[in-house]
Amino acid sequence: MPANLPPHYYKLEREFKAERDLNEKLRMAQELLALMPKHKGTDKLQAEMKGKISKLKKQMESGGSKSGGASVTAAIDHIDKEGAGQVILIGPPNSGKSSILDYFSNAKPLIADYPYTTREPLAGMMKFETIQLQLVDMPPISPDFFETWMLGIIRNSDLICMVAGLGDDGFEEQVQYVFDKLKERRIILTHTPPDPDDVEDLSLAYKKTIIAAHKIYDDEGEVRKSRFEELYPGFTVVGTSILDDETMDRLRATMFDKLNIMRVYTKTIGHDPDFSDPIIVPPGATVEEAAFALHKDFAYKLQYAKVWGEGKHDGQRVQKTFVLQDGDIIEFHL
Repeated sequence: MPANLPPHYYKLEREFKAERDLNEKLRMAQELLALMPKHKGTDKLQAEMKGKISKLKKQMESGGSKSGGASVTAAIDHIDKEGAGQVILIGPPNSGKSSILDYFSNAKPLIADYPYTTREPLAGMMKFETIQLQLVDMPPISPDFFETWMLGIIRNSDLICMVAGLGDDGFEEQVQYVFDKLKERRIILTHTPPDPDDVEDLSLAYKKTIIAAHKIYDDEGEVRKSRFEELYPGFTVVGTSILDDETMDRLRATMFDKLNIMRVYTKTIGHDPDFSDPIIVPPGATVEEAAFALHKDFAYKLQYAKVWGEGKHDGQRVQKTFVLQDGDIIEFHL
């Protein structure tokens, strides 16, 4: 039986064979396995690729291997998600990523006037109204410095925040290099990702991205921000400065908005609503989906619910298929 592999499988396979970095090679192997149609014609291919994946994982666990005289070591390539969403801060050297993380969270990144002070990912939690969002500061991306282990973290993120330091000469070229470098590695930064069903090349990762035009109050900051908006039409560009709380609050609100999530608060029968720990669901979620997000037993046993919120009668009785809105309060009846 023929394998019937998609055309982009062969391109990725060639890149996989040439790749030397273990982290990137493992990611490619996992992509190749996912691209294989699941039928008898690919049984042997699947088995071979699973064996390669197992071998790569063992090499990484042992600290790396030598190939062609070059030592390759394992690196951090995963950050456990916490809070209501994960936002990755990327950008050129000295763009201000670490200062943004420091402003929003209790994390203590190393901040200096010289480049490449961030060498490993550092996560911190940012409060937005009643929820926490996770921010992850990443090493810079430039012609002189690029860690391939970052690719896995970027691919798995919920939102990308490109930080552009407006005070730096040549910032346009530096930011464009980041866009181009990630595209070269099959990560497309975009303001509006396509519907997954419309993506033919499954090796491409389209990541929703916003732009923080940082150091907005430096010389020519506003002029440079306007030029940046012209260079990247369609992208949300937020002028920011750690010296101006209003600009930082605007960035915080933009992150929440672009994560495209909804908060639903719970209420126990006979008690006040709990606003400290909302259920996080996608827009358009139903009562039943909110129940599943809380606990599967609630969804299985749910008879009906009562809902409080904008445009609703207080304690309105609804069924499982009722569509919720951000900020709704829900009382489950089992």
